Amino acid sequence: MKLTFNKSQCFTVHEKLYQLLNDELTNVSLPEVITSGIILSFRDPNYSITTGGFHHVEIRLIKNVADSDVKYQFVYLTDFSFQGLPYPELAVDIDVCFISEQVYTVVGGWLDKTSGEELKELFLTNFISYVEMKVFEVEVTFY
Repeated sequence: MKLTFNKSQCFTVHEKLYQLLNDELTNVSLPEVITSGIILSFRDPNYSITTGGFHHVEIRLIKNVADSDVKYQFVYLTDFSFQGLPYPELAVDIDVCFISEQVYTVVGGWLDKTSGEELKELFLTNFISYVEMKVFEVEVTFY
């Protein structure tokens, strides 16, 4: 399966990210039922509150059809980390929301446009590097 992306969204993303997502979907076949989107979950199986590791990342894409031309666009890119004591659980650390055109971080809340763009760039650069290092197991869900 190979996706075509709507690249004119509010946030630009690296070409490498488009390629990375298509690479992950290479061996995935479309389900028989009609779906409107895809969620890709990137998980480090060794990540824990005691030993650390790489944060889980989830990417949600939605399908848009115009004149029988199918393009996928980002809904969100979310980084999850363990938070809270004495019983930590996975919670949103960074959220790049393409629908609201905002970036959220647990430390700073909703960021202004410039700070949000800078954090998004750093987040994506690191995430792409981690995927290239093959630290994640990937689960694909159609909805």
